[in-house]
Amino acid sequence: MALDTRVPLAGSAPAPRTAPDEAARHGGAAALLLNVAHALDHLMLLVFATAVSAIAADFGIARWEDLMPYATGAFVMFGLGSLPSGRLGDLWGRRAMMLVFFFGLGASSLLVAAAQGPWQIFGALSLMGLFASIYHPVGIPMLVQGAARPGWVIGVNGLAGNLGIAAAALSTGLLVKYAGWRAAFVVPGLVAIGCGIAFARIAPREATPPARRAPRQLELSPATVAQVLLALTLTSTTASLIFNFTTNGNAELLAARMRAVTADPALLGVLLAMVYVVASFAQLAVGRAIDRYPLRGLFLAIVAMQVPLFLLASGAQGWLLYGVAIAFMAFVFGAIPFTDAIIVRYVDDRARSRVAGLRLTVSFGVSSLAVWLLGPFVKSAGFDALFATMAGIAVVTLLGVALLPRPHERSAVAPAPAEGGRGRVPPA
Repeated sequence: MALDTRVPLAGSAPAPRTAPDEAARHGGAAALLLNVAHALDHLMLLVFATAVSAIAADFGIARWEDLMPYATGAFVMFGLGSLPSGRLGDLWGRRAMMLVFFFGLGASSLLVAAAQGPWQIFGALSLMGLFASIYHPVGIPMLVQGAARPGWVIGVNGLAGNLGIAAAALSTGLLVKYAGWRAAFVVPGLVAIGCGIAFARIAPREATPPARRAPRQLELSPATVAQVLLALTLTSTTASLIFNFTTNGNAELLAARMRAVTADPALLGVLLAMVYVVASFAQLAVGRAIDRYPLRGLFLAIVAMQVPLFLLASGAQGWLLYGVAIAFMAFVFGAIPFTDAIIVRYVDDRARSRVAGLRLTVSFGVSSLAVWLLGPFVKSAGFDALFATMAGIAVVTLLGVALLPRPHERSAVAPAPAEGGRGRVPPA
């Protein structure tokens, strides 16, 4: 997709909005469902990683590491599907795409539950990844459209997504123990379909798709746009690699290094869920800070803390590892809001879904390698080497953040201009 540099400006007069568009900026129940959708998006993609040992045993596979590569298709499609999803979100409508998300995610989850072997799992998970790809380029731009405090909105939304990760660990552990691994896919699948029915009734129809709204005047030079997009693509790719390595590997990490307390899958799920719940609240603090302080400096500080924590985790065992896991996941999750904040800052709402889809296709397409490599990497080199590798990836992320324009103002993301007025969003 060719990127139109006439679009990426969050700076001039906003296009007129109709009453349905105002409602679709999502207060109340519609906003709640958009945040629940983020939780479901992450939950669905991580049920397999949490239940992989039970699935491997059911299929007669001796080691979970040998089954893990079959989840790669889900994450490949999660990346590749983001590009058409973002395009359809801008050109067709975000509400319509969210309905496809809810119903498609639910139906594909039921297909995973019906799988009878590794390749059926691969196909059903790949289809799930395709539907899951809709949320980030469509749901988040829908939620932040016109938000006065986009950093806070992004932080709350990020918290919801990470609580979905925690819910995946908790619900999967309990369901695997008491109802079997298939139930771990059936239950959230039915919840997604139920949310789709509710969203169809609650979310107002969009009067005009985002791409068809009145254009805005260019205020950023093509060189600045290119600089920002390069930084955005590099940082989101490396951050996604770390995200996939950690969230897909943490269950087996705790099982390997806390054997005395994690033999029970339900207890393992509870402990892992607590890691994610505690770490998730970092996004609220980061979201509030993004609205107040320069984005570049905050991003550098968050990523810089990942490096020593990963190195410390490489040799930690037992409860020390557990405490370090909470700390490094807080900084992994804390880095998530920045990519969406960069898009809000530099990209006009008419094209946000397409730009988000483009960067997600690149970043998640590359980072899906983490899912494919995780099992074989840990099997051959161990978790020590995995954490050292993640520390190196975090250093590359730091280099990407350094490419962002330097701040010339005190706020990182300026509030949206008042309806019908003009405003200027200074560079971050």
